[in-house]
Parts: sequence; structure tokens; C-alpha cells
Amino acid sequence: MIKKLNSLLTKRDKQFLLFMLLFSIGVSLIETVGVGIIMPFINLATNFNFITSNKYINLLYNFFGFKSHINFVISFGVFLVFFYIFRAVFNYMYFYMLARFSMGRYHLIAFRLFENYMGLPYYTFIQKNPAHMVKSIVNEANNLTQLIASTLFMLSEVFVILFIYSFLLYINWKMTILLTIFLTTNALLMKITVSKKIKVAGDIREEFQKKFYELLNSSIGNFKIIKLKGVEKIVEKNFSNASSGFAKANITNQSLAQVPRLFLEALGFSLIAIIVIYLIIKYKHDIRGAIPILMAFVLGLYRLMPSVNRIISSYNMILFYSKSLDIVHNELIYKSENLGDENIKFEHKVELKNVSFEYIKDKPVLKDINLTIKKGEKIGFAGKSGSGKSTLIDIIIGLYRPKSGKILVDGIELSEKNIKSWRKRIGYIPQQIYLIDSTVAENVAFGEDTIDEEKVKEALKKANILNFLEEYHEGIYTRIGENGIKLSGGQKQRIAIARAIYNDPEILVLDEATSSLDTETETKIMEEIYSIGKNKTMLIVAHRLSTLDNCDKVVYLNNGKIEKVEENVGK
Repeated sequence: MIKKLNSLLTKRDKQFLLFMLLFSIGVSLIETVGVGIIMPFINLATNFNFITSNKYINLLYNFFGFKSHINFVISFGVFLVFFYIFRAVFNYMYFYMLARFSMGRYHLIAFRLFENYMGLPYYTFIQKNPAHMVKSIVNEANNLTQLIASTLFMLSEVFVILFIYSFLLYINWKMTILLTIFLTTNALLMKITVSKKIKVAGDIREEFQKKFYELLNSSIGNFKIIKLKGVEKIVEKNFSNASSGFAKANITNQSLAQVPRLFLEALGFSLIAIIVIYLIIKYKHDIRGAIPILMAFVLGLYRLMPSVNRIISSYNMILFYSKSLDIVHNELIYKSENLGDENIKFEHKVELKNVSFEYIKDKPVLKDINLTIKKGEKIGFAGKSGSGKSTLIDIIIGLYRPKSGKILVDGIELSEKNIKSWRKRIGYIPQQIYLIDSTVAENVAFGEDTIDEEKVKEALKKANILNFLEEYHEGIYTRIGENGIKLSGGQKQRIAIARAIYNDPEILVLDEATSSLDTETETKIMEEIYSIGKNKTMLIVAHRLSTLDNCDKVVYLNNGKIEKVEENVGK
């Protein structure tokens, strides 16, 4: 666990942890003084002769030049008031710094996860479950911060116990050893019984929470299908099982988390009674003479019990959330793309030479593809489902890297050094369009720091939807709902076209972009797209061959190979 935590924390984090460790030692010392200093004050208040009989008290009395015993005791009491106020403030500062560090790590860990996901190669990203990624960022990152906070908290309480035990050893080492054996035995008992169950509950929590997110994500995404099939009750039952399992795991954790405190409190007070009984049996009379020592142990135990409880509780929380550390660590070991900023120009042609690709080893999807795409050409890609059309497009636009072969742009090979520049030259219209629950303008300029309203309007005008938005809605500030639910299929497609051409790309790619539309709407939109792409290179994947009527050539694929190429299709 330490090794994984170490890999997740930055150098600055480790420096702050060292600072917090020193801070916790300071807190522990103050806590020990807080326990030890009250006993002399009680002795003074009950017996003024203690000033002369105790050499340390007498030294303070003379050092500060007191002449009256009562003034010394009053001054001692006033000092204690200010000391305990200082103790409270110092402890508050520690807990504030602890919370600031742990919750600050949530921001950094969540951001690192998000940054890592955004930096994944496309091939790696599509193999990950979106619900799992959301769960990792939202829940597991937060759980990990709880684990870190518990670790820090546990360390600080360890120092408290060490210092107080040292003090109690000084007072009476025999009773302290007895106390140590008693508490350690019971702490081990808690570890064997309660902690083991909490660890199991933590594993169950992660499993049910994973199902919880998967069902939530899929149910919302397939709401229309669920309504049409009338399977609401089945979906609700599955969700209830996941939610119930998750809740039960948390109930187990939160219930068992209270056991150490209740158990230790019962033992602690029982121990005090046992010590009193022991002293009475030993001295055969009342124990007034042992009250100072007994008071020291009562105060020490009073302060030790919460510390022991916090250590056990923190340990149990670490066990409960240990799966989160594994998940976050495993998610962050994926390598992000390391792309350069080298510029690449496209003035003549793109060449694919002996390009092959496979998702699974020794099961090629594309085999020895050789193809030349001239600048300004309109090229269609046709073939049966699974023939490799979309995969080939994804390779051409730089989302996938060929397993073998080369892609040359004006004779320069596409590589990690220049592929970022290549991607920026491409406008992409997918089959499945995802629009965010925001304005039309934010959807068209998606991902841009600033929105150029004139560019947005120009793109919408070319996509033949600006007049509709301005006449019937609020123009570019029309809110379209989650995934454009307030728009028709054709209108969503036009928003997607506007998004693709917003930055005036050199290459326009349509990956079965109109396959979900009726024939009449598709024909109209394709006419508009051909008009928009008049001076652009266009790559169009389609099932219906009529969609490709205006292409310069159509590439037919079959079983991952180019079966034939038809020239001058649209002439």
C-alpha cells in the first residue's frame, strides 16, 4: 500500500506529509502535557504544602518570585485556562491542515484521472467502460482521500499514545505494562474480528458500486428502449439489487466502525474499577494516598481511549477503502499519448502503404491496404458491416496507429511528432452524435476556450439551420437539452456539421453520418455537405451507395481488404 501511495503523491505532497508528521508530534506533546499538567494543579489545590514538597513546583514558585501560595495556585489555574485554549486552537489548526491536504488531494487525484483518460490513445480509451471511468473520478478518488486522511490521522494518534504511555511509565511502570498488555490484546481481538469483516465489506462495496454505475449509465442511455420494451420493473429490480448491496456494505462498515469505541470504553472503565479493587486488596484500607497516581491513570486512560479508538477506526477505514487505492493506482498506470507539435502540411496527397491493423493479436481487421487520396478528392468507402470501413477512416485521421505499414502526407510519415497537427486539419461527423446540454453555440464551438459568435453563425448558416434557430428559437443561444433531445434527427445532424466545419478544416470526414436519417432528409443534407465541402477533401463512409453518388471514387472493402476501386463515380 505504501508503495502505491508513494507513486501517487508528488514531491510537494511528500514534503507536506513530513510537515504534517512534525505537526502531529507537536500535537502529541501538547496532548501529553495537557494530561500531565492537571494532576499537579489538583494536588496544589488540595494541599498547598505540595509547593514546598515538590522540587519542580518549588523551583517554579521561586523562579517567578511568588510570595503567596494562594496567588501561585490562582496563577497556575489561569495559566491552565490559557494553555487549554491554546491546545484547542493548535489542534484545530492541525485538523484544518489535515482536511486541506486530504481534500486537496481529491482535486489533484480526480484531475489526474481525468487528464489520464483524456490523454489515452483512442484504441485504449474505447476498451474502457465509461461508467467505470466516472466512478473512478467521482467515488474512488474521494475514497482514496479518505484513506490518506485516515493514514495521517492514525500516525498522529500513534504519537499521542507513545508520549502518554511514556508519561504513564514514568508514573508507574507496572500498572502501565499491565494496561499495555490489556489494551493490545483487545486491539488485536478487534483486528481479527471486526477489521476482517470491514475489509470484506470494502470489497463488496466496490463491486456493487461498479454495478450501480453501470446500470445507472445504461438505463439513462437506453431510456427510450426501456419504455418501448416495457421492462422498467426489471431494470428497477436490477438497480435495486445493486443499490441495496452497496448500501448494506456501507451499513456493515459504519456499524462495525462503532464497535471498537464501545468495546474499548467498556474495557477502559472496567479497567479503572479493577485497578481500584487491586489497590484496596493490596493496601487493606482506603486509597487516599494513591489518588494522585490513580488520577493520572484515569486522565491518561481518558485521553488514550479516544486515541486507540481513532487508530482502530482509521485502520478499518483504510481497509474499507483499500480497493480504491488499487483502482486509482491501476487507472493511472495507463500511458497517455505523448504527441509532439511538429507541423505537417497537406498540399498534394495522402498515401497508405501496406497498412494493416488488428484489435486482437493475429486477427487482422485490415490487411495490406494501399490507397492514394489526392487533395480535394471526394472519396467514398463502401462494404458490408465489419468490412473495416470505419477502422480504415480512424487510421487515416490518426486515431489509430497501423500495426504495420505507413501513412504518408505529402511524402512525410504520420507519427507521434506530427499527428496532433494532422488531426487539427480534420472535421469529423460521426454516426452517433453526442451534444451537450447547453446552447447551440457551445456545442458548435465545443472544446474552444472562447466562442467566436460570427464563426458559429457562419458554420450554422452553411449547415442550413441558422434561419430556423433565429426564427423559432433563441438563435445560437438556444438550449438543446442533453444530447440534443429537443431537436429532430436532421437538426442534430446539422449542428454536428456546423461543429465539424467551425474551424474550416481541410478534410471533412463523414462516418455513416446520415445512416439514421430517412432517404429524403439524407439526400438533402448530403447535397448541403457536398456544397460545403466543394473545396475540401472529403472521406465518406456509407451503407447506402446513393449517398456516394457525388464522389470522385468509391473504395469497396471486403474482409479487411480493398476489393475494388470505382473511379469517376460522380462524373
